[in-house]
Amino acid sequence: MPEPTKKDPEAQLEDPEAEYEKTELSGLFLEKPESVVAIAGKDVLFVSKVDATNMAKKPVLKWMKGKWLDLGSKAGKHLQFKETYDRNTKVYTYEMKIVKIVNGDAGSYRCEVSAKDKCDSCTFDISVEVADQGGQEDILSAFKRVGAGEDEGDLDFSALLKAAKKTKKTQPEVDEKDVWELLKNAHPSEYEKIAFKYGITDLRGMLKRLKKMKAVEPKTSEAFLKRLEAAYSVLKDKKIVLSVEVVDPNTEVKWLKNGQEIKPSAKYIMEANGNIRTLTINRCSLADDAAYECVAGTDKCFTEVFVKEPPITITKLLDDYHVVVGERVEFEVEVSEEGAHVIWCFEDKELAREDKSTHYRFKKDGKRHSLIIQEAALEDMGMYYVYTNGGHSKGELIVEEKELEILQSMADLTVKSAEQAMFKCEVSDEKVTGKWFKDGVEVKASDRIKLTHIGRIHRLTIDDVKPEDAGDYTFVPDGYALSISAKLNFLEIKIDYVPRQDPPKIHLDVAGNMVSQNTIIVVAGNKLRLDVEISGEPAPTVCWMKDDKPVAETEGRVRVESRTGLSCFVIEGAEREDEGNYSITVTNPAGEDKANLFVKIVDVPDPPECVKCTAVGEDCATIIWEAPKFDGGVPLKGYLMERKKKGSSRWTKLNFDVFEDTKYEAKRMIEGVLYEMRVFAVNAIGISAPSLNSKPFMPIAPTSEPTKLTVEDMTDTTCALKWLAPERIGAGGLDGYVIEFCKEGESEWQVANTEPVDRQNYTVRNLPTGEKMNFRVVAVNIAGRSPPALLSQPVTIREIMEHPKIRLPRYLRTKYIRRVGETINLLIPFQGKPRPVAQWLKDGQPVDPKKVGIRNSNVDSILFIRSAERDHSGKYTLVLHIENMEDQATIDIRIVDKPGPPSALKVTDVWGFNAALEWKAPKDDGNCEITGYTIQKADLKTKEWFTVYEHNRRTNCTVSDLVMGNKFMFRVFSENLCGLSEDACGSKDIATIAKTGLEHKRAPYKEQDMNCVPKFTTPLVDRSVIAGYSTALSCSVRGFPKPKIIWMKNRMIIGDDPKYLMQNNQGVLTLNIRKPGNFDGGKYGCMAVNELGQDEVECKLEIRSVPVEKRD
Repeated sequence: MPEPTKKDPEAQLEDPEAEYEKTELSGLFLEKPESVVAIAGKDVLFVSKVDATNMAKKPVLKWMKGKWLDLGSKAGKHLQFKETYDRNTKVYTYEMKIVKIVNGDAGSYRCEVSAKDKCDSCTFDISVEVADQGGQEDILSAFKRVGAGEDEGDLDFSALLKAAKKTKKTQPEVDEKDVWELLKNAHPSEYEKIAFKYGITDLRGMLKRLKKMKAVEPKTSEAFLKRLEAAYSVLKDKKIVLSVEVVDPNTEVKWLKNGQEIKPSAKYIMEANGNIRTLTINRCSLADDAAYECVAGTDKCFTEVFVKEPPITITKLLDDYHVVVGERVEFEVEVSEEGAHVIWCFEDKELAREDKSTHYRFKKDGKRHSLIIQEAALEDMGMYYVYTNGGHSKGELIVEEKELEILQSMADLTVKSAEQAMFKCEVSDEKVTGKWFKDGVEVKASDRIKLTHIGRIHRLTIDDVKPEDAGDYTFVPDGYALSISAKLNFLEIKIDYVPRQDPPKIHLDVAGNMVSQNTIIVVAGNKLRLDVEISGEPAPTVCWMKDDKPVAETEGRVRVESRTGLSCFVIEGAEREDEGNYSITVTNPAGEDKANLFVKIVDVPDPPECVKCTAVGEDCATIIWEAPKFDGGVPLKGYLMERKKKGSSRWTKLNFDVFEDTKYEAKRMIEGVLYEMRVFAVNAIGISAPSLNSKPFMPIAPTSEPTKLTVEDMTDTTCALKWLAPERIGAGGLDGYVIEFCKEGESEWQVANTEPVDRQNYTVRNLPTGEKMNFRVVAVNIAGRSPPALLSQPVTIREIMEHPKIRLPRYLRTKYIRRVGETINLLIPFQGKPRPVAQWLKDGQPVDPKKVGIRNSNVDSILFIRSAERDHSGKYTLVLHIENMEDQATIDIRIVDKPGPPSALKVTDVWGFNAALEWKAPKDDGNCEITGYTIQKADLKTKEWFTVYEHNRRTNCTVSDLVMGNKFMFRVFSENLCGLSEDACGSKDIATIAKTGLEHKRAPYKEQDMNCVPKFTTPLVDRSVIAGYSTALSCSVRGFPKPKIIWMKNRMIIGDDPKYLMQNNQGVLTLNIRKPGNFDGGKYGCMAVNELGQDEVECKLEIRSVPVEKRD
């Protein structure tokens, strides 16, 4: 991406209005975007950084184009936005990237940031230039056609070139300044000729530059007082009102959309109220994003309406994932509207949908958007983000290496000749393959040896065992450094054919009565088959017992199977109830033998119990639980923990290695989000079922300490403190503050308030006078107490002496004027310690408490007059005393009333239709300046008074336009701030307007010539009607003498056909056609003829047939 270049200073001087457009505030921006001149087709990046150190909430930043267009709604491939936050520096970084910039992106832009009661903005400009083609650079090259192949640089007058087909003349070389001087001094009609002569093809760009160089006089509107704004912006589904003000209230206006006239409807409402004309567009859609114009006569005004879609918000946030290598991961997010555009990012890199080589897959299903990773790898671990134009969400992916666990090992086998031997083992991953080895040599499958792999279980089966099959067998999983081994023993049976009588004998590998030696361990759910070899002559009788109860069943889950020389004890699907002491007894006439066995059933443990959260932090939580009641018969190895967000169904593993303790601290959690936890118990057999979910809990942290703790005020027994809110509050909010104090040198803090206070100031009372005290303030929320904010040094409890000072409001520093009867309530704040003594004086004397009310407090004094009178006027002085210190302030109060009437009104002269008057100012001016006089006249006949002059400043005037032959009398009212005087001063003398000789001359009568040629004032209109329905054609004509009317069809005169009815009503002509058929279509005309001339109009009549529906 090219490095943006700063705008040339000369280019800045060409646009002087740019300085007035940049009204920037300061205080929030650390870095502002700068104006650039970019090359068309390149990418441009703008960066803005905001300091959030003193902000309680996240700031909101908007990128605007011009003064109205919010670019957030235009996010996509062309406009890309990014936001990052650095927790260490508390700086938000906002980026706007314009991909492959075009000429339409040029203009003025604005960046606005707001946070609660703070705001700031800055402006920058973008200029777009065409890429250098390698030729000679001059000013004219900017106006040549670019990217047009063979026609590049030629003029854009294709029609002229086609008509002329002349050889192109060599363009004269001319200085750049001469061209612009020529254009500035030329008439606009000559612009095209000059452009053609000097090879300028970009006429629009030429006119824009001329507009900046040449001052254009503003065009005054003939029809509009107030025109439409340049542009309007409205949200989708909202209403917008376009309003203009016309000069003539009777003017009719038309509204057009993209050049087409708008008809009134429920969506478009047009109103006229006096001079105001409005167009209301209800429930705006994207189709209403268009150019509009209002036409009044020949005058027009234009505007553009931009319809913005509402921001897309995220309704379901991303979940965190904790997986092993090779597992499938699917991040899913849900947005507020279907078809929304979302952007997926991994750390700081955007994930592109067009990249076919990537192993990311994107899925969209209505409002749901998914990012799928088929097989997670270690390099995929990190933070994933999803952005919309109305918000974003993030989820963390943790990937760990696989660890293979042996769920069931192999046991040593002892088999006889021709029997079957089967080794079986179980591993934790069903996808893992492996190889079998015998004494280090790989075992290959054959007709007698079978290798099977079903799920997590691997089997080696050897049919018809032979002596050479004996040895050490090992299973080695592919890709893992571990092995499982067992031994196969071959049992050789020797048969003695010498008949004799032998006592019975039980042949067990573990003989004797020691339980520890004769213990058989079986995993719950597995099969136990115990083959016991028996010898003796004659064949002995076998009896199996469990806890003194015989086991004689030959079928079922627990059974005994007998064969020659062999007794088999079988338990199918071992259960916990099968655990106990077993014995086998064999008897024959030669004797008896007995063996004891203990069968121990081992299983996965029960789930842990009582999982709960005991403590939380900003991004962590402490979880405890109780061990399971049953450990499965083998010692517990430890526990596995999982967590999920409340409302989500996706559990995230917290550990892959077993955790031995029953207390665990979960980390890397998001503050303010509800979580649930569950725990699994693990022993040598496997993993238990999950525990019950813990109660939902939220990671929150106490706030940071309050800031800027200071002493605001102090007396002999109290101390007033004030402070500011903590810099970091967090999701736990802020419940209030606790104030504590202690004497210097002591360590026991006392609480000043039993309940937390919401305000950021507090007065600690009942303190010992003269003692040095330490104070501290602690912020409290649901997570607990914050670190305390301490005063830098102890404070001595003692009254502070402060000079008295009156803070007189600004409006009282000048003359305070009120009318008679009004209420006066003046509050004068002051300061001083100890409490000052306040005293009021009027004109140097103490005020009368019967006339004026006084109320004094510690910090102000109030002067109150319920109903003001003229004698309340004067200078009031407030005097403050503290011992020998004093301060005072004076207020000039003036009570005003209506003035008295003027005096000595007389008529000094009468001439023509005029009379001259004079009078004297009133004796009572109402305690304020006389602002003018109102003069009235009355005819002696009617004695009705009419106002001649108002607000006349002088004490004389001339009354004009008096009626001849009448007598007039006059009166004058005086006027001041309170209004006109109650009485008027009347004139004692009368002005008589004498009559003069008059003669009426009649104008000669001239007869008006009414003759005129016939002229159609309303033409015929083309019609399209349905056959069989009567119709009418109408027009209007004027002319004198009365013209003869002739109706024609297809230029043939229509006679007295009864199908047609011709009417003429005061020049309104109507041709009624009764039930027209298909043959009645054609061109109809109307001709008006008199002795002065004729006129004719025509229209086309189309007859449509009614379609007939086909019936089965």
